Amino acid sequence: MPQDQQPEHDLDAARLAARVTDPSPRGIAATLSRVVRSGELRPGDRLPTVRDLAAALGVSPATVSGAFQALSAVGLVTSRGRAGTVVLPEPRGWLPPRYRSMADGGPRSGVRSAARGDARRLDLSGGTPDPALLPRLGAALRRAAADDPAADTGSYLDAPLLPDLETLQRETWPFLPQRVTVVDGALDAIERTLEQVAGFGDRVAVEDPGFPPVFDVLDQLGLERVPLALDGHGVRPESLAQALRRGVRAVVLQPRAQNPTGRSLTSTRARELARLLRAHGPDVVVLEDDHSGLIASARDVSLGSYLPDRVVHVRSYSKSHGPDLRIATVGGPATVLDPLVARRMLGPGWTSRLLQRVLADLLTDSDAIAAVEHARRMYFARQRGFVAALERHGVVAQAGDGVNLWLAVADEDTALVRLEAAGIRAAPGSPFHAGREGSAADGGPHLRLTVGMVRDDVEEVAAAVALAVGSA
Repeated sequence: MPQDQQPEHDLDAARLAARVTDPSPRGIAATLSRVVRSGELRPGDRLPTVRDLAAALGVSPATVSGAFQALSAVGLVTSRGRAGTVVLPEPRGWLPPRYRSMADGGPRSGVRSAARGDARRLDLSGGTPDPALLPRLGAALRRAAADDPAADTGSYLDAPLLPDLETLQRETWPFLPQRVTVVDGALDAIERTLEQVAGFGDRVAVEDPGFPPVFDVLDQLGLERVPLALDGHGVRPESLAQALRRGVRAVVLQPRAQNPTGRSLTSTRARELARLLRAHGPDVVVLEDDHSGLIASARDVSLGSYLPDRVVHVRSYSKSHGPDLRIATVGGPATVLDPLVARRMLGPGWTSRLLQRVLADLLTDSDAIAAVEHARRMYFARQRGFVAALERHGVVAQAGDGVNLWLAVADEDTALVRLEAAGIRAAPGSPFHAGREGSAADGGPHLRLTVGMVRDDVEEVAAAVALAVGSA
């Protein structure tokens, strides 16, 4: 980094060494920690090099390197290779690790969070729907509030799922489920299902790349991830066969608009996967996360059509009706869902019946239905329009379904920094890799871009992305 581009709050080696009273790795790390926490060094500021600080202190480079490693382990600094070691923003303690790495621009990028006040023209990192394309909730809320509240809240022991909402779900479910219930979002459904079908130390097969918070859930439950490779039709059969031989207890799939790739499971591939599972035996449960179903253009394909007694299907509404709706429907075998509901009665009990009435209203209201259908068409057009614009700038990409684009890059960190300079924020690809070492199963570094948020300035954004990604 040229001298005139260095952050103004950097401390040189001599000034920093003067603060150190104990030149051991622990003492150096403690001094640096106090300097950071005092605000004298701020997020993004660069530390002296290991060699310079070691010379100023009169110790070996290994001693300083040990101090830097200790600071990195507790999340105070991160190494950016030739760009040096920089101070990280305050850890978002309420976010699980992979959520945090997505929010902060990745574990190695040093990109600062938008929540910390830096102005960005366009944030394509969140994976969230375009607020302008969500149906308005006001009318549904008013209608739900105008009904007799006692009709749904008369007893703590009433059924947790409203009959009207259950009827709506069963009419459109991709297979005939033995039980249907509702929970507080897709991740709530995934965690509660895994608690029923797997125990500490068991292996669970997950897509690679896949959704980072699902990996966090597995880690919290003490479950071992077994990566599943993907192609354009979904999970590769040979990859599932290998996972089954390793003794997985469950398989977690995203049948439509897979996050991050946007790929969708085909009917032919679903039959192949079901055939493998049936031949393996009855002890493996499939958990399907249909998080973008109502805004996806792909067909509603489910392994439950072939294995209804072994598939738990989750349908959530954050992408189609709003992230704050926090509701998901779960359908599948009674052997899984009955104990799930029973366990939930000892915690939250049930998902608000008032909220269920709002969802039932939205699923039958003509204006809401039209809004969701319009959003589906817009996301389809934005995906293909953005990919076409990238191709005009020399970058070949594969349009997916839903709101996200999985884009190969020459170097992840470089691409993130270049996009940051252009006022665009993207999600780093590394947190999406299921392998323990963060290795990509689909060939090299990537970024995830929420192109569903790109509205009018398609050419300008595509030009900036093309410049950032380099020769992939």
